[in-house]
Amino acid sequence: MEYVTAVPHPRSEAAAHSGSGRRSLAVALLFGALGAAVALLSSRQRWAEGTATVAGGAFPLTVKGSDVTGVPAALAIVGLAALVAVFAVRRAGRFLVSGLLALSGAGIAAAALAGASDGSALDEKAAEASGDTSATVAALSHTGWPYVAAAGGVLILVAGLLALRYGRLWPAMSGRYERGTGAERPRRAPKPVDPDRPEDIWKALDRGEDPTGA
Repeated sequence: MEYVTAVPHPRSEAAAHSGSGRRSLAVALLFGALGAAVALLSSRQRWAEGTATVAGGAFPLTVKGSDVTGVPAALAIVGLAALVAVFAVRRAGRFLVSGLLALSGAGIAAAALAGASDGSALDEKAAEASGDTSATVAALSHTGWPYVAAAGGVLILVAGLLALRYGRLWPAMSGRYERGTGAERPRRAPKPVDPDRPEDIWKALDRGEDPTGA
């Protein structure tokens, strides 16, 4: 009579962990890189537009995301650096860098959403264009790019959360160098000296050997 045990086989557990690590690594790299690219691209697009009254006429004004807030672009670069640094550190260092990656994504999303309805950058441009420090922009409207930037931040946030959850299963850049035993490789035995070849005799003398074999 055969007995069935509910205890999972160690090899099956290791294979499951390895599969989860590979999948989470691929998703985190994709989301992190894509999120940073989206956030950087969105910061260079037009976020808001309006008009200012200059010399009795309406003067159109526009502002880019970088004019409204520089936080998304700055944190996107931080996120990219953290995404690379995750593979250069281990244990506690990897946990801290993963947290920084997640916080970068959350900061991008928060700053982008806050700038989605901000009109202060356009008011400043209206004041410059009209020469009146109290001038404000009229017919204010916003585009959808702030929300695209926020989506990029969410992607980076997901990458950071994956790193926090599965980062211990991911390889490190220096992993292949740490698997060695540290023992020196055995040196190859020198070739026997042929007395009929002068170059062999000179090489043996350079090594401090007796070419006569005495």
